[in-house]
Amino acid sequence: MSTLIYTHQDCFKHEPGSSHPESPQRLKVVLETLRAPEFEALSWRDAPIGTRMQAMLVHDQDFVDAIADAAPDSGRVALDGGDTVMSAGSWNAVMRCIGAACAGVDAVMAGEADNVFCATRPCGHHAEPDRAMGFCIFNQAAIAAVHAVQKHGLERVAVVDFDVHHGNGTQAAFYARPELFYASSHQSPLYPGTGSRTETGVAHNIVNVPLPPGCGSVMFRERIEAEMLPKLRAFRPDFIIISAGFDAHKLDPLAGMSLEDDDFRWVTEKLMEIADEECAGRIVSILEGGYSGEGLAGGTAAHVKALMA
Repeated sequence: MSTLIYTHQDCFKHEPGSSHPESPQRLKVVLETLRAPEFEALSWRDAPIGTRMQAMLVHDQDFVDAIADAAPDSGRVALDGGDTVMSAGSWNAVMRCIGAACAGVDAVMAGEADNVFCATRPCGHHAEPDRAMGFCIFNQAAIAAVHAVQKHGLERVAVVDFDVHHGNGTQAAFYARPELFYASSHQSPLYPGTGSRTETGVAHNIVNVPLPPGCGSVMFRERIEAEMLPKLRAFRPDFIIISAGFDAHKLDPLAGMSLEDDDFRWVTEKLMEIADEECAGRIVSILEGGYSGEGLAGGTAAHVKALMA
């Protein structure tokens, strides 16, 4: 058994514009990193195309239909004032993101891999059930969690998100569902403005760890240990989905935290410890943000090395 990578060339075809930070170059950096000799033990699969029914595990049917109708034959269409854009290839890209996330859950549940990393784009954690925003169209991490509950009969599924931005979309999807747990560490104040400690969900199933600009390794690790990990353990997840954003890296241009590559190793290992204790190591990790090429490469390498250990 091994760590399995899901990816697909369609994910390069989401093209929000040459000046947009969520560019195809991000995926190129990730894949070049994971093709290095030190990662030769990885297994690889093409991401299948997701389905509208999978999208509707989290998103309203009217919203899914509207996104499908908005997909242009050429050029670009802005979905939320310019930050979130669809190009001619975006529909297939986002459906590959959904397909990878759900197939990753299936592969882990079937014992075909110890864990999975979905090297797909665009990111998804800002997408709410009825709204695309923050570079995100559909929320593949939330979809994967609901898929794990509905297809595999799991009773408790957690999403843990260490992207520098709060995953308002995942929180919105999970807020009233006690079988789903969402924990986020994120810079605050920062886009999208959600993620305070007082946002706790219907059954204390939402855990937010807002961190100040400039937060570095020591504070990050102390706060995760004290505020997030005990509540994740208490939830006793049957499966853990990771929203793996690397924009809290000190080199990232879109935020102001100061994490090092090794912090992504550390947090991954901590989540793996809980997965080993509670759910036979079941983890699917999904790429979210990260907009410095060097920071994205270093963070991804540290994260995937930990998954492989």
